[in-house]
Amino acid sequence: MRLENRVRTDVGEVAYGVFGEGSPVVLVHGTPSRSHIWRGVVSRLAERHAVYVYDLPGFGKSERHEGQDISIAAQGRVLAGLVERWGLKEPAVAGHDIGGGIVLRAHLLEGTSFRKISLLDAVVLTPWGTPALRHVREHLGAYRTMPTEVFEAYVAARLEGTTSRKMDREVSEAYLSQWRGPEGQAAYLRKDEALIERDTAEVERLLGDVRAPVLVVWGGEDAWLHPSQAEALVRKIPGAELRFVAGAGHFVMEDAPGRVAEILAGFFAEIPPGANP
Repeated sequence: MRLENRVRTDVGEVAYGVFGEGSPVVLVHGTPSRSHIWRGVVSRLAERHAVYVYDLPGFGKSERHEGQDISIAAQGRVLAGLVERWGLKEPAVAGHDIGGGIVLRAHLLEGTSFRKISLLDAVVLTPWGTPALRHVREHLGAYRTMPTEVFEAYVAARLEGTTSRKMDREVSEAYLSQWRGPEGQAAYLRKDEALIERDTAEVERLLGDVRAPVLVVWGGEDAWLHPSQAEALVRKIPGAELRFVAGAGHFVMEDAPGRVAEILAGFFAEIPPGANP
């Protein structure tokens, strides 16, 4: 899945791709992944939708640089700006991990209207910081001076915990490659430093104001965000529905791409006028 287009935003250029035709769907990845995580979902959704996929600023093929604001709050503004720049009117949207918080900030704080919202293993409810993230934030100096090969081993170990089954080497490398070398190490630590719970706490207080149908999808074996968070999130969003994906971990689209594609395709389907829902 290649991102062949680029668009400038307030925090740098964003690499994106559009696949298929029909009503628009925007897919927002999380951390420490990239748009590659959606590859097993895009082809199914593209049968009926124009699917917009992009790398968050600071990730993948999008621009990254020192001093870049890549907080969840900034990413929410970027998403709102992209929807406007692409000329989309009430697209459906799915957000995974911090992508869930980004989607909700765009909707609740930036005023972006969505037709439907799906939140997958989403970083929304506080507290959500893992022990590993807290350790990085408390010892940034040590991680910045860590030999690159040691740091890469740390990131590789973190990626191993995202799925319930072992990733193929090629797949793992697709995620790890963006964090390799001194530049990748600096980029990884910038994004960890920018992850603050305040950005989602501001959203959490407004969950009762969500103005679109919501489907929460969660890996039943998520080791990063316990499945009980999914149940708590659904209770806070009026009318929200929940689907667990048995046997899947935090990177639910890696463990069960076909199942997730099926769930999202059904949720995003538009009902023709006069048809029975």
